[in-house]
Amino acid sequence: MRQAFAHDAVIDMSPDADVAAPGAAVTVALCGHWEHQPPCPLAAHHTHATRTGHRGVRLRILFATEPEQEHTVRRRIEAALATGRLHGPNGPIRWQLRTSQRGDLAASESAHAERLTHG
Repeated sequence: MRQAFAHDAVIDMSPDADVAAPGAAVTVALCGHWEHQPPCPLAAHHTHATRTGHRGVRLRILFATEPEQEHTVRRRIEAALATGRLHGPNGPIRWQLRTSQRGDLAASESAHAERLTHG
């Protein structure tokens, strides 16, 4: 049975870069392409990106997978973010990974986490 988990990361990227690109890179790592039919095969997931300054972007990734797959999913997330690039439909987008770590689910995320475990 799938359980929900959280992962936090901070990246640097140019102020005009698309903050959705790192989330798309995570989707590619977990699902093969950022455009795919549901369900996500390894882990249902959602990435939220928030600018924290001129170049900083905070990423919050919620995902649901079987507990024995948690480590594999985190490795794929970290590898996708560590590459620091995505070739999107409008060309390459680059960033630099500053931090990446396990996060704790917040009470305010419980409904979203529940949807991921069943999606």
